[in-house]
Amino acid sequence: MIPLLAISIYIDPNIFFLGPFTLSWHGLFSAIGVIAGVSLGVRIAAEAGVNEDGAYNLALWSVAGGIVGARLFHVWDNWGYYSTNLLQIVMINEGGIAIYGAIVGGILTGTIYARMTGIDVAKMTDGGAVGLILGQAIGRIGDVINGEHHGLPLESSLAVVYTHPNTLGEMGLPVHLAVGYELVWDMLVFGLLMLLRGRARFGVIFWLYVALYAVGRFWISFYRVDAIQALGLSQAQLVAVVGVVLGVAALGWMGLRGGYRREPIADLAS
Repeated sequence: MIPLLAISIYIDPNIFFLGPFTLSWHGLFSAIGVIAGVSLGVRIAAEAGVNEDGAYNLALWSVAGGIVGARLFHVWDNWGYYSTNLLQIVMINEGGIAIYGAIVGGILTGTIYARMTGIDVAKMTDGGAVGLILGQAIGRIGDVINGEHHGLPLESSLAVVYTHPNTLGEMGLPVHLAVGYELVWDMLVFGLLMLLRGRARFGVIFWLYVALYAVGRFWISFYRVDAIQALGLSQAQLVAVVGVVLGVAALGWMGLRGGYRREPIADLAS
């Protein structure tokens, strides 16, 4: 039974078709998220003293690494299927990515590129963190429209019901809008990181992003339909636990080694 005040979403997940090409809301907002995130991240890195061209090159490599990581994490999460359909692993055009894979893959690729080209990692990662969380939030708009990443059933007026015949959600079933929860959380984290921009010591914003996003994702995953991997937790929750531990440890170490406030004179000297 659909709750009386449940939110009904009747939107075709596909915007238009052009031959074999399909533009979906997910694809549109993912592209907007990447453009907005890269543009803002590069601007913040440039304000911190990173060469703008170098920052853009690093961002492009990070996006590529993020795509590979997103696919690999998805394959890991669904290995029962891909183990017997190995050729499907490379069929990324048919869908199937994991946001945590994009984050890990993008960060690793960007860090390696920065080390190879002499870019200051701490200055670049702060801008990257702000750009990442903005891009994630924008991308989730497409997920909300399309009904991707199913939420658990919810008999409440706060539930969402997908009613379009082409929806990727569970048609007619009132559910938690888990990706909507994440959209709100991402925007709250984004707002906090923007407030700290220019004030926090280099590296603080990045590790704060890692820890805060992980806390939110761990909690929100309890309202999603995800495959359990170990200890009663999903893949995203297991990665989130690692993220919280690393983020808190890094922030604690930075606090002991000089605090969190940026020193303008020292920054100019560097």
